[in-house]
Amino acid sequence: MAILALPAVAGKFGVRGGGYTMSNSGAWGLDAETWVNTPLPSSRIVNMNRLGRALTEFDDPPVKVLFVYNCNPLATMPDQNRVKRGLEREDLFTVVFEQTMTDSAKYADVVLPATTFLEHYDLAKGYGAYHFHLVQPAIEPVGEARPNHEVFLELAVRLGLREADREDDALAQTGGLLEVMSHLPDALSRVVHDGGVARGPGDGTPIQFVDVHPRTPDGRVHLFPEDLETAAGLYAFRPDPATGEYPLALISPASAHTISSTLGEFRPGIAKLKMHPDDARLRDIKNADSVRVFNDLGEVWCEALITPEVRPGVVSLPKGLWARSTENGASSNALVPDALTDLAGGACFNDARVDVEKRL
Repeated sequence: MAILALPAVAGKFGVRGGGYTMSNSGAWGLDAETWVNTPLPSSRIVNMNRLGRALTEFDDPPVKVLFVYNCNPLATMPDQNRVKRGLEREDLFTVVFEQTMTDSAKYADVVLPATTFLEHYDLAKGYGAYHFHLVQPAIEPVGEARPNHEVFLELAVRLGLREADREDDALAQTGGLLEVMSHLPDALSRVVHDGGVARGPGDGTPIQFVDVHPRTPDGRVHLFPEDLETAAGLYAFRPDPATGEYPLALISPASAHTISSTLGEFRPGIAKLKMHPDDARLRDIKNADSVRVFNDLGEVWCEALITPEVRPGVVSLPKGLWARSTENGASSNALVPDALTDLAGGACFNDARVDVEKRL
């Protein structure tokens, strides 16, 4: 997931957080520094989870151009209403590079068609698995759709950051894979180059502490590391942010329809808020009632599903909702603060505290 914005003056504006990482890279003999510690441009770095603030508060200089790719920020970023206000700015020029008309794309000044995984080259490592392989296009790009690498190469040329590639340049034809593969260990590079599937350590079924080890200097688990006390926020107690005004914890787990916002446009009907019978009884809410879930950041209109599946004091609204899945076009992210986690600067999606009432 990534967002790139360009401010009104020279110099790029980067957004960090939620980006691509080479997880389990040690299992493949990859040096993390090759992929992570690349030089950053001398520009502002803003956590993408605070996109709303960047679009509505930054003024030195203000963000005047937003380029969105591999992301549907209106559906995925915290403090959704602030993000929406930013996208509604008349002086913001927004380009959305997408495969489908997302909620975010509806606010774009220009929508560029992007290829799917069936139409471009890629290097892929199985999500939750131990396979590494070359993805090759099964069909030609449909219509005017173009892959990420092609658009970014063209942008780099137009901005004077790179010389134009020759038409037969393999870098342009394969999305820079030859350049990327040059950083892979020789054995892995050979398998990938030949179109094979690298199965990883232990022939694809690694055993912890036999085939793979923790990436600590001694290769062992440190249950009580010496620097524990200096690791800010680690294992520290934080009081529940619930208040008398907003006593319910709102969580937004994946569902059978959405594990992220991808394909959220196909989710059927209005989403249901799961609520424990005790909490519903206190608020005179019955099953299938139209309800308002709210806090100081916003409100969501949806249907109630009374069930003991959630604990008292907890309500649950599915993750990855698009505007069409609620009665007022807002999702749980409209109620999520843009606070950041201590160690990684991630979003605190389950720190939302709300109340619920029946809509008349």
